[in-house]
Amino acid sequence: MLQRLSARVRPANPADAAAWLAMRHTLWPEGSIEEHREEIGKFFADKPGEPLAVLIAEDVEGRTIGFAELSIRACAEGCRTNRIGYLEGWYVVPEARRRGVGRLLVEGAEQWARAQGCVEFASDSVEANSVSARAHRALGFTDVGLIRCYRKDL
Repeated sequence: MLQRLSARVRPANPADAAAWLAMRHTLWPEGSIEEHREEIGKFFADKPGEPLAVLIAEDVEGRTIGFAELSIRACAEGCRTNRIGYLEGWYVVPEARRRGVGRLLVEGAEQWARAQGCVEFASDSVEANSVSARAHRALGFTDVGLIRCYRKDL
């Protein structure tokens, strides 16, 4: 068992942009650096869109070691209400994984969702991401099934 890592979770601020950008691109490499930079810029400019909130995890030396992007959705698989706190993105740097950092981020995200009036919290991951599935289950999420999503250009 790995030793727990001392970390704190706080709301993101503009000084976090570069570290958040690097982690975000690692989590979602299909998006370009410029696309991620633009979304981060919109977030700090308080422009409408998602995420609604971003939490940053940092270690005792102040290094950024994870983030959680949050939104509120009107519906989510397996949920009963129409105001659901949603974990849109969740990332912890590899060297800090399995040391309690992800749990701290999710606990902070749940507190944020409760403060927004949500009574349910949801998330998703790609089917092949078994590490994410285990992490979600370890934090009390219930697997509500897999769906296939389709699209086409019109």
